[in-house]
Amino acid sequence: MTPEPPGSTHRNILGGSIGSVLEWYDFAVYGYLAPIIGQAFFPAGDPLVSLLAAFGVFAAGYAARPIGGVLFGWLGDRLGRKPVLSVSVTAMGVTSFAIGLLPTHAEIGAAAPAMLVALRIVQGLCVGGEFPGAMVFLAEHAPPERRGFYASWAQSGSFFGILLGSGVAALANGVFGAETMHAWGWRAPFLLSAAIAVTGVVLRRRINETPAMRMIEATAEPAPIVVFQKHWRAVIRIFALTMMATIGFGMMFVYAASYLSTRLHVPAARALEINTISLFALVAAIAPAAMLSDRIGRKPVLLLGGIGLALSAWPAWWLMHHSSTLAIASGQLIFAVFYGIYVSQMPVVAPEMLPAEVRVSGTAIGYNLCIGTLGGTTPLVATYLTARTGDDFAPVYYYLIAAVPTLIAVATMKETARKPLA
Repeated sequence: MTPEPPGSTHRNILGGSIGSVLEWYDFAVYGYLAPIIGQAFFPAGDPLVSLLAAFGVFAAGYAARPIGGVLFGWLGDRLGRKPVLSVSVTAMGVTSFAIGLLPTHAEIGAAAPAMLVALRIVQGLCVGGEFPGAMVFLAEHAPPERRGFYASWAQSGSFFGILLGSGVAALANGVFGAETMHAWGWRAPFLLSAAIAVTGVVLRRRINETPAMRMIEATAEPAPIVVFQKHWRAVIRIFALTMMATIGFGMMFVYAASYLSTRLHVPAARALEINTISLFALVAAIAPAAMLSDRIGRKPVLLLGGIGLALSAWPAWWLMHHSSTLAIASGQLIFAVFYGIYVSQMPVVAPEMLPAEVRVSGTAIGYNLCIGTLGGTTPLVATYLTARTGDDFAPVYYYLIAAVPTLIAVATMKETARKPLA
C-alpha cells in the first residue's frame, strides 16, 4: 500500500471530519429551534400542530438520505472519496445558508413551507453520502492498530456539530430573547453555517485520496447493486447496529429539548444549556472509548455502551421530569456518557465489514436506511406517542424496543479490530 505523504495525517483528520460538523450542526439547529420554525412556516392555533409540522419537515430531510446514500456511495466508490466529500460539504453549506434567508408563511404564504421542504430534501440527499464517506475516508487512512481512534473523529465531528448547534441556539435564545427569536433571530444560526462550509471547502481541497481507493478497480456493475447482491448481510447488521444510536439521538438530544420547553415548561434557553452540557460529556467519551476498542476490540466497547444505554434510559428520563435543574441535567448526562461510548464504534465497525470497492456504498446504504426511516421520524413519533397516550414515558418504551435488535447484532458480530481492511 502506498505510504501516506509526510504531514498529511492532521489535514486528513480535519478534512474528513469537518463535513460531519456542518451536517449535524444544521440538523441540530433545526431540531432545537423546531417550535419557532413550526410557528414561522406552519402557523396553527395549536402549537402542537405547528411543532408536528416542523418535525415532519425534519423527517423529510432524513427520508431523502437513503437515496443520497445510494447516489453518493456509488460515486464515492467509483470516482473516489475525496471528490464526493468536497461536493457534499459545499452543497450542505449552500442549503443551510439558504434556509436562513427564507421568507416566512406570514410574508409569502404557502410558498414558504414548500421552499423549506425542498431545501431540506436537497440537503438530505447531499448529506446521505457525507458521514458514511467520512467514516470510510478516515478508516482507510488509519493504521490498523489505531483505526478506531482515527475513524472516531468522524463521530467526534458530528457531535461537535451538534454541540455547536446546541450552543449557538442557546446563545441566540439568551441574547435575543423570545420575541426577537420568533421575529428574525432564528435565522442567525443558519446563516452562521456559511463559516463552517467555507472552512470545509478549504480543508477538503488539501486532503489526500485514500490508499485503498488508489488501488482498487471499479466493479463492472454499480457498487450499490453489488452491495445488495453480495453484502446484504453486512447492510442489515449496520442497520441494526445504528438503530439504538439513531433513535437515542432523536429522543434525548433533539426531541427532549422541545419536550422540556413545551411540555415541562422549562425555559427554552435553560433546556438548551442542559443539552449543551450533556453533549460536552458525550464528545469527551468518544475518543477514550475509541482508543480502548483499539486495545480490547470493538465488541466489548459496543456491549458496554449498548447495555448501559438500555439500563439508563428509563432512569434518565425519570430524572428529567424533576423540577430541579440538577436532576434534569444529571438524567441527560448519564445517558450521554453511555451514548458516547457506544457511538464511538460506529465509524469503524461499518467500514471494517466491507471490501474497498463497495465500502462507501455499503456503509452509506446500511447507515442511511436506518437514519432515513428511524432518525428523522423519532421526534415526530415521540411527540405523537406522548400526546396520544398521555404517558410521558412512551418515548422510552419505544427506545427500549429498538434496543433489542441492536443488542442482538452486537452479541452476534465478529470482532474486526486490528485486522487489515479487506
